[in-house]
Amino acid sequence: MLHATHEQIKLVGNKIGLNTEEIERILEVDAHHEFDIILKNGQKHKAFRIQHSDARGPYKGGIRFHPDVDSDEVKALATLMSLKTAAVNIPLGGAKGGVRVDPKMLNLKELEELSRKYVQKLAPHIGPNKDIPAPDVNTDPRIIDWMVDEYSRISGDTTRGSFTGKSIDGGGSEGRDAATGRGGVIVLSEYLRLKGMSGKKVSYAIQGFGNVGSFFGLVAAKEQKNWRMLAATDSSGGIYEKNSLWPSELEDFKKSGGRLRDYGIGQKINNDELVSANVDVLVLAALGSVVNESNAHLVKAKIVLELANGPVDDKAHKLLEARGVIVIPDILANAGGVIVSYLEWLQNLNQEHWTINKVNKQLNSLLKEAVINIFDRSVSSKMNIKEAALAVAMERILMAR
Repeated sequence: MLHATHEQIKLVGNKIGLNTEEIERILEVDAHHEFDIILKNGQKHKAFRIQHSDARGPYKGGIRFHPDVDSDEVKALATLMSLKTAAVNIPLGGAKGGVRVDPKMLNLKELEELSRKYVQKLAPHIGPNKDIPAPDVNTDPRIIDWMVDEYSRISGDTTRGSFTGKSIDGGGSEGRDAATGRGGVIVLSEYLRLKGMSGKKVSYAIQGFGNVGSFFGLVAAKEQKNWRMLAATDSSGGIYEKNSLWPSELEDFKKSGGRLRDYGIGQKINNDELVSANVDVLVLAALGSVVNESNAHLVKAKIVLELANGPVDDKAHKLLEARGVIVIPDILANAGGVIVSYLEWLQNLNQEHWTINKVNKQLNSLLKEAVINIFDRSVSSKMNIKEAALAVAMERILMAR
């Protein structure tokens, strides 16, 4: 991932005329924190926090608990977060953190101990005006609430703006759980408008009908009456139904303990088959590199929306582009989450709690403006959308530095 991220930056940097020094300034990270967390049970876990750039505002980025966390992965994700916040023009930088642990192997008490000790190590380097972490893979509002409490205990901070992704009672924002999926709907809708396709019927398939994918479907069903979901999968497999599926019914089925492969209607499909679904838009909300050199030729969709991080690898992107398939990149498509995190931070600093309508209105405004800017850059510079998003982001970072 780190190599791919650096190669993308170099490629776009050369296209927009950056010199070697300017490209290196974007590649460099500001700070690399690496340490061990030792629990009372004797377990030792490697932990990281990489702060890429605060040129445009405090560092921002999630914390993941996963057995495969390593320095290069965290560095790549921190770099991508700087690019994402710059691409959508919110005044934050980029960072990422992680602990190499399988949280399923810890009991609740050990999980809390791990969370608090992570903050103890990093307390001098984070805070509302320095670095604002958030949840990521295998972390959630409960873990973030522990971290906020620990940071407040150490620092005396009472704003609760030291972290985002908190529970509502802990100072979190309305709309945060749906933000990434909702943001994907906003981005796709605005892109279709700019292409003169508003109001036209759009069929789509979702790979990864989990938290992000289900919210995409639920918001789309409510707000985009001409869009139809024809296929969806989760880790168990899924279904294709040419006459349309109802996201709310699938969500209720999953909440009752069901898995999509057991849903009562439609043709049974697996995740590989979903990639080749005969739809207008392929929504990728699961894992990285699920569309790659081996299966890119199977994609029938005209548009691929990257709601996951890096679901289309570089070789596949080139193959899709050669066939005229548009890939709306992750740093734009899934930026709804970080935007609402930014709005949560603003609410905390001002000791406010906004209504869901106000949060969604702000999210809508920021994302639409970002899509328009990146679309215009794509047209004027004859770049694809991913290159245009990176170009806009890189130039904003360099201007701030």
